[in-house]
Amino acid sequence: MSTPRFHLVLPTRSPAAAELPAFVTDVRPTLADPAGRAAAAADLSGWAGALVPFDPDGQESLTVAAGALRRTRHLRVVAEFHPAVATPVYAAKLSASLQRFSAGRLGWRLAVDVDPAVARAQGDFLTGAARARRAGEFLTVAKGVWGGGPFDFAGDFYEVVKGGFAAPLSSSPFPEVHLSGTSPEALELSRRHADVHVFAAGDDLAALVPELPGLRYGVHLPSIDAAGEYAALGVTEFFLQTEDVYRLGEHVKERALDR
Repeated sequence: MSTPRFHLVLPTRSPAAAELPAFVTDVRPTLADPAGRAAAAADLSGWAGALVPFDPDGQESLTVAAGALRRTRHLRVVAEFHPAVATPVYAAKLSASLQRFSAGRLGWRLAVDVDPAVARAQGDFLTGAARARRAGEFLTVAKGVWGGGPFDFAGDFYEVVKGGFAAPLSSSPFPEVHLSGTSPEALELSRRHADVHVFAAGDDLAALVPELPGLRYGVHLPSIDAAGEYAALGVTEFFLQTEDVYRLGEHVKERALDR
């Protein structure tokens, strides 16, 4: 059985500044980077990684991930984003730069099946199986230009002519790809492109894991106490949200030592 890896889900919103009376002067620095502080705490207390979730009303995940990578030395940081927010070439170039600056610690999670109202608010009107097809083309193009050039592609959603990155952009590893979902289209997308398939806590892993051979499996948990049950089903990547980063990090290390 593989050693479990625990990932902290980072906050994507900063608290608003306190409204003080005009005669009060607060010279303390504004705590505007809760994600960076949490990432630094996770790095120091033994977490394997962190996830910046896609939050349409929060801060942009790749930007938050860049800040978290800058503040840490070992933590692997996965940024979840919606494929419609950028072209795959731009997302790949941005990420190739981050990989160079962070020694290859960036990962991607694509938010494919977002709420239709959220998607429309961002100018995206794709629905149904077309979303998975676009995500497949997005990853094909991103990987293609990352691998050097010339790269040509003509699909239903993207077209590239003589694209591709030269060294040193093409020298860093492509971000580890995390995908999710239980529909036939989502499972096929993961079979083609994912390194890790991430389940929800209520998914039927006994039925779904055999559909995804050769991948690593992750799950979002409300508590670390359920990790053993999922580890028995082959899950190695556990995503947890907590404000007590240090305490839970010490618990994670204790569990690793007990194995």
